[in-house]
Amino acid sequence: MRRIKIFDTTLRDGEQSPGASLNLKEKIQIARQLAAMKVDVIEAGFPITSQGDFDAVQAVAAEVRGPVICGLARTVEKDIERAWAALKKAAHPRIHVFCATSQIHRQFKLRKAKDEILRIAADGVRQARKLCADVEFSPEDASRTEPDFLAAVVEAVIEAGAGTVNIPDTVGYAIPEQYAELIRYLKANVPNIGKAVISVHCHNDLGLGVANSLAAVAAGADQVECTVNGLGERAGNASLEEIVMAIKTRRDFFGCDTGVATRKLYAVSRMVSGMTGMVVQRNKAIVGENAFAHEAGIHQDGVLKERRTYEIMRPEDVGVPQSKLVLGKHSGRHALRVRAKELGFDLSDTQLEVAYTRFKDLADRKKVVYDEDIEAILESEFAQVEEVFKLEAFHISSGTRATPMATVSLLGPSGAKTQDAAIGDGPVDALYNAIERLTGVKVKLKDYRIRALTMDKDAQGEVTVVVEYRGRTITARGLSTDIVEASAFAYLNAINSAVARERRDKDRRRSTRGTSKG
Repeated sequence: MRRIKIFDTTLRDGEQSPGASLNLKEKIQIARQLAAMKVDVIEAGFPITSQGDFDAVQAVAAEVRGPVICGLARTVEKDIERAWAALKKAAHPRIHVFCATSQIHRQFKLRKAKDEILRIAADGVRQARKLCADVEFSPEDASRTEPDFLAAVVEAVIEAGAGTVNIPDTVGYAIPEQYAELIRYLKANVPNIGKAVISVHCHNDLGLGVANSLAAVAAGADQVECTVNGLGERAGNASLEEIVMAIKTRRDFFGCDTGVATRKLYAVSRMVSGMTGMVVQRNKAIVGENAFAHEAGIHQDGVLKERRTYEIMRPEDVGVPQSKLVLGKHSGRHALRVRAKELGFDLSDTQLEVAYTRFKDLADRKKVVYDEDIEAILESEFAQVEEVFKLEAFHISSGTRATPMATVSLLGPSGAKTQDAAIGDGPVDALYNAIERLTGVKVKLKDYRIRALTMDKDAQGEVTVVVEYRGRTITARGLSTDIVEASAFAYLNAINSAVARERRDKDRRRSTRGTSKG
């Protein structure tokens, strides 16, 4: 049976989703789980874009084994060299170079003629091949490129040494039948196409990312580029879990399979959702809260008599837990460690102790502890926020026709306790004003979101804030059964992240000055 390769670009294209942000530790954790799920390729980042992206690709390349580790680069010498510098410690490195080919991109973005694009594409592949044996090329906006010119580009880059050629629907413009026909056209009109793996990368602007990808697979594509939960630019990318389960469930139609360990899909989906702050819609296919829920009486009756009447997949095949009630206040450390591993978290002894203390505290306050509660605790433990300022206590005074006031006590960097009070337009505004006065760190609040993690009236509240600090955007979360306390934790985490970044910048500048003097 034909084997379709799964190329995961959650850490690169997925992180480009507006509002999604991952730190180094979170990226490594996700990459490890993707490897455990047996994806074929992990695109870890775009090394030239920032030091953070370079560090992430370098760390994933050095620490994650199994899949090919890939870094993106333009067909520019410095991009390609930077990508290789980040990738060279990988067991299986790949440089992924790209150049736009469509008429609209040639005319308005690149301002180059077809012959120049052909030369640039082939030269970029040749340069990458001098550094790395595994090179992939993408003609950006391929679905809007003239088919005969696209075929010429594909032939040229394969001749130059590209082992994989990706045909991206960059702006989600294609229709499944049209896109499948493009793949068939290339297979029929590129003489050397048998020397390369043909890949597809579909965006979801018209809601057709998965449909286009599957149509391409049926037409002969051998690799699909996708992201967990469909994250990505604008409306996102084709969803990894939907691609994998469509191929598995309809093996009779596609006549192929993937090597993905599907029972890990749910856990990886939840991990990515929690770490990026991008909530999975309840009715999302495969991994949504309602994907295997039945409320209508006719459906319930049918499922009880024979599951297949209304379920075309078994929930356990994608890793959906059969019960929401997992742990309680009488559970021990071993039970928490085992459940954490099932949810995709490998805890060190130190992390387990911290998580267990927080879990027991929550279990004393809640009647029921759900998977979502446990995931929230574990995600915050992996969030890698240095506690420069720590909340000791707060008091809120608010009511009808009363000016909201907050009194806050913090522990500072030296452990010294400070206290202050402030008023505001509401209790959270007053709280944030008091925190700002105490820390002396002024950030601009850009977004504030709150949601209940579970359905109980004693559910934990998750507050997500997006702040701007000296031109940088920082996303932070806070958790508590008290939503005002969760708001305080979120704002303090954002401020702590801002302070930590500023310290790292100062250390880097000192290091640079010291090197230049030497």
